Amino acid sequence: MSGQMIGVDVGGTFTDVFVLNEAAGSASVAKVPTTRPDQSVGFLDGIGREVDTLSEVAVVVHGTTAGTNALLERKGAKTGVICTAGLRDVLEMRRRDRPRTWGLRGDFEPVVDRRDRLEVQERTLADGSIRTPVDLDAVRMAARQLCDQGCKAVAVLFANAYANPENEAAAVAAVREVWPNPHVSASSEILPEIREFERFSTTALNAYLQPEVSGYLGRLETALTEGGFDGEFMIVQSNGGVMTVDTACRLPVRTALSGPAAGVIAAGYIAGVAGFDNVITGDMGGTSFDVSLIAGGQSILSPQTSIDFGMVVRNPMIEITTIGAGGGSIAWVDKGGLLNIGPESAGSDPGPVAYGLGNDRPTVTDANVVLGRIDPDNPIGGKLDRLDIEAAGRAIDAHVGAPLGLDTVAAAEAILRVANSRMAGAIRLVSIERGFDPKRFAFMPFGGGGALHAGAMLAEVGIARAIVPRYPGVTSAMGCVIADMRQDFVQTVNTLVDTLDEAALGDFMQANTDDGMALLEASRTSFEAREASFTLDMAYVGQTHTVSVPLDVTMVDDKVTPPSKAEIEVAFDTTYQATFGRLLQNGTRRILNLRTAVTGKRPKFDLATLAPGTTGSVAPTATRKVHFGNVWLETAIHDRLSLPVGAVINGPAILTQPDTTVLIEPGLAGKVDRFGNTIIEPVEGDA
Repeated sequence: MSGQMIGVDVGGTFTDVFVLNEAAGSASVAKVPTTRPDQSVGFLDGIGREVDTLSEVAVVVHGTTAGTNALLERKGAKTGVICTAGLRDVLEMRRRDRPRTWGLRGDFEPVVDRRDRLEVQERTLADGSIRTPVDLDAVRMAARQLCDQGCKAVAVLFANAYANPENEAAAVAAVREVWPNPHVSASSEILPEIREFERFSTTALNAYLQPEVSGYLGRLETALTEGGFDGEFMIVQSNGGVMTVDTACRLPVRTALSGPAAGVIAAGYIAGVAGFDNVITGDMGGTSFDVSLIAGGQSILSPQTSIDFGMVVRNPMIEITTIGAGGGSIAWVDKGGLLNIGPESAGSDPGPVAYGLGNDRPTVTDANVVLGRIDPDNPIGGKLDRLDIEAAGRAIDAHVGAPLGLDTVAAAEAILRVANSRMAGAIRLVSIERGFDPKRFAFMPFGGGGALHAGAMLAEVGIARAIVPRYPGVTSAMGCVIADMRQDFVQTVNTLVDTLDEAALGDFMQANTDDGMALLEASRTSFEAREASFTLDMAYVGQTHTVSVPLDVTMVDDKVTPPSKAEIEVAFDTTYQATFGRLLQNGTRRILNLRTAVTGKRPKFDLATLAPGTTGSVAPTATRKVHFGNVWLETAIHDRLSLPVGAVINGPAILTQPDTTVLIEPGLAGKVDRFGNTIIEPVEGDA
C-alpha cells in the first residue's frame, strides 16, 4: 500500500499518533494531551504534529474511547425504547444482581428512563411462530411520543426476535417512517441471540451511543476531508479488528474498549515476530492499567463484558482486565490508615500535581518524579516545559507522608509499592488464577508509564523477562495500523446435536460468510487474504454456561461445507475435556449459538522498519540519582532511540525517549534486539 499509514489512539490523558511511511522505511510518533470534551481537537493536533499534508496519507485508523467514556460518564443521547408489552423493565431487572455482593441494597438506573420505555402489543414465541402480529399504528404513535419527549435515538426490543425478526423488522420500518434521524437500533440486527437481557442491554446501549459516536466520527471525517485526506478512515473494534466508519456509526457499541484492544493486537504481533508466543500485556496510561494474556500467539476473546455495573455489552471483545492504577491515579489514605491508589484519576486536566495545573493530590506519576525516575526537565506529551518536582513532594507529604508518619521519599516509595502490588494482582488474575504459569510468559509493558514498572512486575510476579517495544508510549496507536478488518456475526440455533439440521446450519454459516465478505468488499482496503472462522456455543442439556467450540470447516471460493453431527460431537468433546478435564457420561449435547468471524488480512509492515542501526554509542548521555528501595543510586541515562542493535545496558539505568521512560532496575539488564525492542532480564547470577 502506497502512502503513509496513521494510527491514532485517544486515551484518558494522552492522544497517541503513530505514522508509518513504509516506502521510506521510517516511522514517527507524537503524543499530545487528550482534549475534553471534544476529543477530535487532540486527534487532529496529533496528526498535524507529524504530517505536513493529509493528501499523502493512505489510511487513518482510530482507536477511540468516545463510546466508552459516554457509557462510563452516562453522557450518551437521551434514548427511547419500544418493547413488547410486559417487558418494559427488563433493562432494570437485569439478572437480579447487585453492585455489592454483601448487603441487601443496591441501586441501578438504566441509561433509558422508565418514562421513555414504551410497550406495544406483539408476541413472537420461542420457536419463532408469531402469536400476535405487531400493532404498527401503536408503534408509530410510540415513536412520535418518544420524539416529543426529546429522545434522539430509539431501540426496538421485542421478545424472541432472534428466533423470528418479522415483527421487529416491521416495527423498525414503521419507526423509520416517522423518526427524524437514522439512530434506530433493532435487537434482531444488533444481537440475534438468545438471552433476553443481554440482547436488550446491548441494543439499548448501541442506540444510546449512536448520536454521540456518529457525531464525533462525522466531525473527524469532515475535518480530514477538508484537510485533503482522500484515503481510508477506519475504526478499531473491541474484538481487535477494524471496521469502516459507516459500520462504526451503525454499531457504535462495538467501539467500547477499542483503544486497549488495539494495544493487545500490536503487542501480540511485536512479541510474535520477536519470537515470543506467550505474552502478558500491561498497558499503563494516565488513568488505568489494562492487562491481557496472549497464549500461543492468540488473544483471548470474551463473549461479553460489563462496561460498568448493569451496563452489559454482549459482543466479542479481547479479554482485558482493567484497574485504576495509571500514572494519573490518585494516592490517598483512608480512615483506617491504609494507603490506596485510584480509582480516581487526575486525567490530562489538571493532571498530576507536577503538571502545575491545579491538582493538589499526589499521583503515581508524582511519586516517580520525586524518586528521580522521570526527568522533570523532559516531560512526555509536549504539554509542559518542566515538571514541578517540589510541588509533587509537598502533595505527597500532605496527603500520604503526614497521615502515615513517613518522609517524602518513603511516602513516594510506598505509593509505588502499592501501585505495583495492584498491578501484579491484575497480572496474577489473568494468568495464575486461570491456569497459566507466568514463568512461561514474557511481560510486555506499554503505554506512557508501563516501562517504568517492568522490573517491579518481574520481581512481584516471577515473570522471566520483559519486552519493551520500540515505541511503548504509542503501542495502541501502532496496533491501529496492524489490526485486520473483522466482522462478527451470531445466530441462535438452539437445538440438540442429535436433531441438528446440518443443511440449515450450513445455510446460516454461508449467509454470515456472504454478509461478512460483502462488508469487506465494500471497504476500499486491500487484503492479503480473506477468511471465515466458525465456533459453536455448546453445553450439555441442563447446563447454563457454554463452551466455545471451534469448527474445522472446509471452504472453497468462499463456499462453506458444514460439519457433520459426528464432527461437531468430536469437537465438543475435545473442547469440553480440555476445559473441565472430564466428559459427562450419557450427557446430551446441545448447540445454542453459531458464531462467525469474517476477517480481511491487512498487509503487515516489517518491524525492521523500526529497528536502529548496528553501530552507535552505548555511552550514557548523563547520570542522575534515582531512588531504589532504601538507597539513592547514581543512574546512567541513555537516549534509547540511539542505542544500536545488540547494545546491552546494565541496571540501574534509565532509557529516555519522547513517548515514555524505560527503567532498568539494579540486577537487571536490557538488550536491544534486531527490531528495536529492549529485552529486560535478570543479570546472570542475580536471578
